[in-house]
Amino acid sequence: MEKIEPQEHLEGNVEEGKTATSVEDTNEEEFDHQRSKLLNRRLDFRILPLCCWLYLLNFLDRGNIGNAKVLNQETGDDMLHKTGMTANGYALTVTLFSVAYTVFEVPSNWVMKHHVRPSVWLATLMGCWGVLTLGFAGVKNYATVLALRLLIGVFEAGFFPGIVYLITIWYRHNERAVRIALVIAFCNLAGAFGGAIGYGIGQVNGAAGLEGFRWLFIVEGIITILSVVPTLLILPDYPARAKFLSPDEKSFAEDRLKERGGGYNREHATRKEILQTFFSPRMLAHYCAYIANVVTQGSFTFFAPTIVTGLGYSSIQAQLLTVPPWVVGFVVAIFLSYSADHFNARGWHITIISVVGGLGWLTAGLLPSTSYVQRYGCLCMAAAGAFPAAPSMTNWVTCNTPSLLTIPFAIALHNSCAGLGQIIAQWIWKTNEAREGYPTGNFVCAACNFFVAIVALSLRLWYARMNRKGERDARGEKRVWSY
Repeated sequence: MEKIEPQEHLEGNVEEGKTATSVEDTNEEEFDHQRSKLLNRRLDFRILPLCCWLYLLNFLDRGNIGNAKVLNQETGDDMLHKTGMTANGYALTVTLFSVAYTVFEVPSNWVMKHHVRPSVWLATLMGCWGVLTLGFAGVKNYATVLALRLLIGVFEAGFFPGIVYLITIWYRHNERAVRIALVIAFCNLAGAFGGAIGYGIGQVNGAAGLEGFRWLFIVEGIITILSVVPTLLILPDYPARAKFLSPDEKSFAEDRLKERGGGYNREHATRKEILQTFFSPRMLAHYCAYIANVVTQGSFTFFAPTIVTGLGYSSIQAQLLTVPPWVVGFVVAIFLSYSADHFNARGWHITIISVVGGLGWLTAGLLPSTSYVQRYGCLCMAAAGAFPAAPSMTNWVTCNTPSLLTIPFAIALHNSCAGLGQIIAQWIWKTNEAREGYPTGNFVCAACNFFVAIVALSLRLWYARMNRKGERDARGEKRVWSY
């Protein structure tokens, strides 16, 4: 893999003799917004479609085990029956996958910041998990499933934080959330496509002597492997290396990121900056809130077909009926993230949408288990509170890191908390509660959404207080903390 060369240009510094606030005020007055919009259009065309497609594949390969778990179970051709896996074994498998996510996200972003170009690193990760996904088509026993799933977690771990870091390299602080939302929203489409693909492949169970779940892994693994080449050829790394930009455009692309951080910077953070990024109370509040939010996300990712099956539908029908909740999440995520960035009101948006999601889960848990239509409606309502909050939560962290030099580590640490949330999600949807409508899963998810709402509201008030007091960051520089 090609090692990146250091660059002289450092982001986030201020001219000697000026305060950060005065520089920001001057920059805002002199900044060429029209030119920035034109540049963003070119970047959006170059970066976003590919990133969205790649994350869709990432999420398909992450969640396909949930489809394989119930696909064709009526005929005994699902993955559990064919590999001798129990329900607890399935939960343990996905738990180890989540542990790999938690452990390897921060090291992955460290490698991408200091040693390997984004396009090369992301393509490498994708090629590795694509091959492993294809290998799932040949699994014969539980031990093989466990080993392959753990390795897929290792290589998938750094992909999403890598994409978010790439977005911070190219976009200003108030332009990121809607781009992150577009990428994350494609996980909602992945959930929808995963259900639709599962439904279609369930119809060809037994073709060429292979069960439906094996065809599922073959199709999705091949698509992922084929996407490695366009990633290497199309995805831009840094403004300084962008062949599609003129020298003047490269300079502008770098200079416009000075305000509130961003861009590419190989300078090492101090021990104080790293410790505050990892352990300061407000950052821990961000991380804990994300753990809770991912409990609801993980419930959809790994158990949506199971939940819908619990509403009284067959395994193949369940694949198709998982689609509408994901579509709801996709639409809400786009509008919410745009509004949150536009009004600089991420805290309020996260609070409101989390309350909506919490009410969906709570109502689903309180309704009789036989109220299938009403509980399905609640599932769609819960979807509006699961994924749409994530883009604004992620961008909020990038805007308010204790140091601009620790943005990639804050992104990775924040997203590594997803692994902990996914671990919790594995154990709350109990098989023996299917007849009761999974009350434990519904009530835990409701509590998590309400917890996110409380933390988001508290952080919103906290940052308002920090701005009133003019609190500096870990480098001693003045900052305007985002709401």
